[in-house]
Amino acid sequence: MDKNKIIVFDTTLRDGEQSPGCSMNTDEKIKVALQLEKLGVDVIEAGFAAASPGDFDAVSQIAQIVKNSTICSLSRAIENDIKQAGLAVQKANKHRIHTFIATSPIHMQYKLKMTPDEVIKRAVRAVEYAKTFVEDVEFSCEDAGRSEISFLKEVMDAVINAGAKTINLPDTVGYRLPTELASMIKELSEYAKDRAIISVHNHNDLGLATANTLASVLNGARQIEVTINGLGERAGNSALEEAVMAIKVRKDIFGDLYTNINTPELYATSRLIATITGVEPQQNKAIVGKNAFAHESGIHQDGVLKHQETYEIMRPEDVGVIKDSTLILGKHSGRAAFRDKIVQLGFDKVSDDELNAAFERFKVLADKKKDITDDDVRMLITDEALNHDKIYELVGLQISDCSSGMPMAAVSIKYEDKIIKDAGLGDGTMDAIFKTIDRITGYSGELKDYKVISVSEGKDSLAKVTTRVSFENSQAFVGHGLSIDTMQATANAYIGALNSYLSQKNRLTKNCGHQV
Repeated sequence: MDKNKIIVFDTTLRDGEQSPGCSMNTDEKIKVALQLEKLGVDVIEAGFAAASPGDFDAVSQIAQIVKNSTICSLSRAIENDIKQAGLAVQKANKHRIHTFIATSPIHMQYKLKMTPDEVIKRAVRAVEYAKTFVEDVEFSCEDAGRSEISFLKEVMDAVINAGAKTINLPDTVGYRLPTELASMIKELSEYAKDRAIISVHNHNDLGLATANTLASVLNGARQIEVTINGLGERAGNSALEEAVMAIKVRKDIFGDLYTNINTPELYATSRLIATITGVEPQQNKAIVGKNAFAHESGIHQDGVLKHQETYEIMRPEDVGVIKDSTLILGKHSGRAAFRDKIVQLGFDKVSDDELNAAFERFKVLADKKKDITDDDVRMLITDEALNHDKIYELVGLQISDCSSGMPMAAVSIKYEDKIIKDAGLGDGTMDAIFKTIDRITGYSGELKDYKVISVSEGKDSLAKVTTRVSFENSQAFVGHGLSIDTMQATANAYIGALNSYLSQKNRLTKNCGHQV
């Protein structure tokens, strides 16, 4: 093992997806996994295979498609969990099972109702069973941040002897300060010596997740468990982009320590996650926020113009942020020029079908919008990729409303080469659209969340709408819509959520016999 290398373990698809409103279907998870592979992530925790048939399907699909990153599934220290994890990752080029049990007094007493000896025995059995499926087993001491160090050493000895190669010491509730965690990691990494890799997984309940991660790295941790945009349970996790760039920028502190992350892919990865989940990073979010490289103060602007490093400690291009440029293309421009632009923006693996569809939408947009920005093009490409499975497709929308009238929507939808039309009233324009779509498709959706953002500036900006809708008492599925007309984007997003639900349902029905 290279002792200077920091292994980057990304758990966006597992812990990140547990953020309220961040659920993804299998196709979306595959797109994220492929981007994480392009980013250079060492280990992708693709999900919790035993949690649901959908999670099992996603992990197993990702395991077959991703070639360079290790594919990992989380499992409790329970035999069936471990079995499902092993089956889900079995076809990966490189695979890992990540099993865990709580080790803090409060968790053992109140949650597990187990004695310390019982916890150790369960942990050992879990690692031994996981080893029958994969060679690479990681063991986590849940709530290590509030566990007794003497007991952690006992657990570490037992699971390392059972075959665990990585020991994860998570601050599960984000309780520890950097000085406290640094001391704990230093003692335990010295105790482990070369017997196992020490990993950390820090939550952000006190806003210290990344600080704790970096303090751990400086004191012997050689794997960091992180998420894109800091997504995750409650206040989230340590953000991958923050931890990686801190190690890269502060060579005076971190010395020869390094990661394999391809940092110019950070911004594209952040945007993909934000688009799929509908959860945008705050504007002043470090590294990938909208204002991360913006300078409004006259003093700052003057300094940056004279010498970039006066107010910028890293270059925007280091993380994949390029200065926005007006796309000098029009409705008569060819596909070759359009392809050159999207390759410049980092979309070098777009299929011909996705390219052609996005190009046609670009020409329509060019008729309506004077200045087309790079963000417009990014969104056209991403939206087309996310909405490729069009079981139902919006063909036409007409709405009518006024302050004293009845909101009405007339909707035309394509289904199996047939155009179905209907109209209906509602308590508002959106309600009328949704009710009419429900009647046409035969599926009644329950709207859980609705968000609309402006892709760029100006009155003619594209509206990006994200919906979360539940059908047939299912979990909420995310839908995406993009248009200059906000109501058209809304209708597309609602239909997109239905298509996502039906696609997942059909996939699970087809593959139901594959899960043991």
